Parts: sequence; C-alpha cells; structure tokens
Amino acid sequence: MQASTNSRKTAVFATVVLPVLLAVSLVHMLNDSMQAVVPAMFTILEESLHLSYTQVGWILFALNMTSSVIQPVVGSYSDKRSSPYMLPAGMGFSLIGMLGIAYAANFWYVLLSVVFIGLGSAIFHPEGSRIVYLAAGGRRGFAQSVYQVGGNAGSSMAPLMTIYIFAPLGQIGAVWGTLFAAVAISVLLGLAPWYKRQLASWDDWRAQRRTSSGTGVSVMAEQASHPRVKFAMGMLIFLVFARSWYHASISGFYQFYLKEHYGLTTQQAQIPLFLFLAAGVLGTFFGGVMADRFGMKNIILLSICGAVPLSLILPHLPLMWVYPVITLLGFIIISGFSVTVVYAQYLMPSKVGMASGLTTGLAFGMGAIGAVVLGKAADIFHLTNVMWFCSGLPLFGLLAVFLPSDRERVPPQ
Repeated sequence: MQASTNSRKTAVFATVVLPVLLAVSLVHMLNDSMQAVVPAMFTILEESLHLSYTQVGWILFALNMTSSVIQPVVGSYSDKRSSPYMLPAGMGFSLIGMLGIAYAANFWYVLLSVVFIGLGSAIFHPEGSRIVYLAAGGRRGFAQSVYQVGGNAGSSMAPLMTIYIFAPLGQIGAVWGTLFAAVAISVLLGLAPWYKRQLASWDDWRAQRRTSSGTGVSVMAEQASHPRVKFAMGMLIFLVFARSWYHASISGFYQFYLKEHYGLTTQQAQIPLFLFLAAGVLGTFFGGVMADRFGMKNIILLSICGAVPLSLILPHLPLMWVYPVITLLGFIIISGFSVTVVYAQYLMPSKVGMASGLTTGLAFGMGAIGAVVLGKAADIFHLTNVMWFCSGLPLFGLLAVFLPSDRERVPPQ
C-alpha cells in the first residue's frame, strides 16, 4: 500500500500542470511589471525631482537589494514552513509601494516606496519558483522558462509604460501599477487551494525520494554538501552577479546614454531598451526548452559566449545598427536566465526555495551594488566611459566553462 501511495505521488509530480504554470507566469508578469515601473520612471523622476545619476543608482540599489537579498531568507524559511497565503500578502506590499511612488514628494519618499515594492517581490519569487517546481513534472527547463517568460515580459513593459503612461501623465501615472497588484492578488488567492494540496504531499514525496535507489539521479545533486556543489553554486552566483551588473547598465543607464550620445528624446530612447527586453522574453523561453534537450551548462555557456562580441560593439555602433544588435543581444544573453535557476535547483533539490533565492535573489542583490557604483562613476567619469566599461562585463561569464556538467548520471543498480 505504501509503495502504491508513493507511486501515485511520484506520478502527480511527474505531470506538467500547464494551467498552474500559466497562472503563476501571469503573476510573475504583473510582479515584474511593478518592478519595471521604477526604472521606467527614471527619466520622469530625474526631471520632476531633479535627481542625479548617483540618486538614480541608489533607487535601483534599494529596489534590487530589497527584492534580492531577502529572497534567500524567505526561501530558507519557506523550505521549512511554506504557506500559500504568503504570496497575496507580499503583493499587498507592492500595492503600497505603487501608491507611494505616485505621490512621492522627494527622493527619500521614492526610496521608501521602492523598498515596499522590493519586499513584495522578495516574497513572491522563491514561492513562485516552488509552485513552478511542483507543477513542472519532468520538464524543469520548459516550466521555468514559461514562468520566467512572464517575468521578462513584465520587465519589457517598462519602455512602453514610459512612452504611453509616464511621459504623458508624469509621476501620478504610477497609480496604474496598483491594478497590477490587485489582479495578482486575485490570481494567487485562486491558486491557493491547489498549492495547499501540493504542499501537503511535498514532505512525503521528498521522503520517498530519499529512500529511493537513486537510479538515474546525479550523485552530485543528491549531496548538497559536496565540495563540487559548493563550488558550482559559488560560480553560478558570480556569473549571475556579473550578468546583473550588465543588465543594470542597460535597464538603468542606457536610456541616458542614448539621449546623450545619439540625441534621442525620452520616448525615442525607450525603443532600443524595449527591443532588448522583448527579445529577452523569447530568449528565455527557447533557452529553457533547449536546456531540457542539450543540457543546462551548455545553454548557460552558449548564452554568454554569443553575447560577448555583441556587448563589446554596442556602445560604438551608429544608431541604425543599435536596433538589430541590441535585439539579438537581448535574445542571447537573457536566454540563460531561467536555466541558471533550474541548474541551482538541480544542485540543491531538497532546498528549492533557497536555490531560487540565491540565483534570482542574492546574486541580483550584489548586482544592485553595481547600480550605485555605475551611477556614481557616471557622475564622476562621464556616462560614455561607464558604458564602455560595462560592455566588457559579459566576459566574466566565460568562467561558466568550469561549471560541473548536469549530464552526469549514476549507472542503473
């Protein structure tokens, strides 16, 4: 009877639950759309509140640090005591943050509002990744890519929001973000019963895995304290750290570079940024699908090697070439994003929340430090020099060649 029960539980977790994946992907889009409001309003806030590049960097730092550094803490806590109602509660923080930005009278109020948005995101991401893990069946790469497509789609809305909402309406346009929070809360409350049932089976399923023979499971993945696992996680966090510095330079400061270097207007400067982010949505999906077939390490390495030459030439191109190059760059470099999360979960299968928090959280929090450094450097050394420096950051990603292969298998017993 026990064997039959374990078999049924294993069968449940081996089946892709597509409606759940689509629902949590929608919430991911809404969550990241609210985060996208912050960089989307940089040029608006710079003019209305007379911000310096350093202050812009601090706002991005507050958003990323709050939403990122807390993620591993939330992930570690929820690995032991998860609740489906943590998610709608977190979205409540984001709703407060949206209202705060709309009515902020100075830099400090903006900073406080951004902290609330970051808290909501920090609560959502580890738990959202756990839902994806439970709904993925045996297609981890595909499931994570569906989930991440939602997030990247939300981020890619930033330039469009600037063009159609914030440029015409100004700062008060951030009120529209409260609608995102309200819809997200409604969807999460609808998912809560399913998630509660899955959590009830989760502990039993993990116990069944621990007592299984281990056939077809990576030796390294079953030993979270193995030195190779620690090395791989450290390397993975460093790679995401370097990539997040580069992403911060594009999402936070490239629009200013376009205005200064090419003479574009605020609205015109959003188009290359939108192309970069929108292409990343497609790259995220195809990266996850290809990882299931060709291996996670291979896709991570491919996304970095392909991006290096494009990032190096981007600051030196004539305007007409910026559009196709930044589109291709976004597709390639972001294609490895969801794969890094799945790779971390592969390394730490018993600590899914923490693994997700480390890759999408702490590493991006360290990248947030880059936003402050880049902003200060732009004020001192000129924005053009900073963009040239950032173009070489993807070179650090070549260290991915030292990651252990995810294709190692235990021979059948």
